[in-house]
Amino acid sequence: MQIIRGFDHIPTYTKAVATVGSYDGLHSGHSVLLDRVKQRAKALDAVSMVITFEPHPRITLGQDEGLKLLTTLEEKALLLDKMGIDFMMVIPFDRAFSQLSHQQFIEHYLVGKLRVAQLIVGYNHHFGHNKSGDYNYLSSNQAPLTVTQVEQQRVESQKVSSTIIRQTIERGDMALAAQLLGHNYIIIGQSDSNGNIVPSPYKLLPPSGKYRAVVDGNREEITIEQGAIYCSVKSKTVKIELC
Repeated sequence: MQIIRGFDHIPTYTKAVATVGSYDGLHSGHSVLLDRVKQRAKALDAVSMVITFEPHPRITLGQDEGLKLLTTLEEKALLLDKMGIDFMMVIPFDRAFSQLSHQQFIEHYLVGKLRVAQLIVGYNHHFGHNKSGDYNYLSSNQAPLTVTQVEQQRVESQKVSSTIIRQTIERGDMALAAQLLGHNYIIIGQSDSNGNIVPSPYKLLPPSGKYRAVVDGNREEITIEQGAIYCSVKSKTVKIELC
């Protein structure tokens, strides 16, 4: 997968089938939508693309109090690569960009710069200033691209959403979290001077305690306490999967 950061160096391709959003967690509901993106891209001889934002819009807008994310940008890139997406487009989300209307975003950026021919969206998708763009607008004749909506997904009759998964992790139920995510919960962190793993301050961690994990490919028990992770691996960047 190729990562595109900003609009200055967009690769050469004919057209794209894309989806837009934070995609926090890249859970099993998201995977259904992303499978649709890949299927349509193959049918249209296009590239598949996920368009996301960095930093998180709430951070730019000063609404980050209590913000806890299931996936950092680095973790998101890892998962999208595994899912077989061709491009991850990272839009620098600043104040100026936050003021764009949905029409400007679609016409100037999605169609004009990224050559998006078809957009796949979730059941509750909104974008643009004040979230004014939604499926009703996208599916009308006003939108200069084709749009497909994917309904909310369920796992064994339970709704799947990032909010529900956050609540599950906050309870420390990592088995259910993995079931809803469709993969183990991933944490990528940096070692500090003491060899402890410190994740992003916005990363959601389960409650303090001991957890089974796969750390850089090796199974072991880790300890989470006060925002730090203690394990035997002392490399600079550590990938942890909570089982």
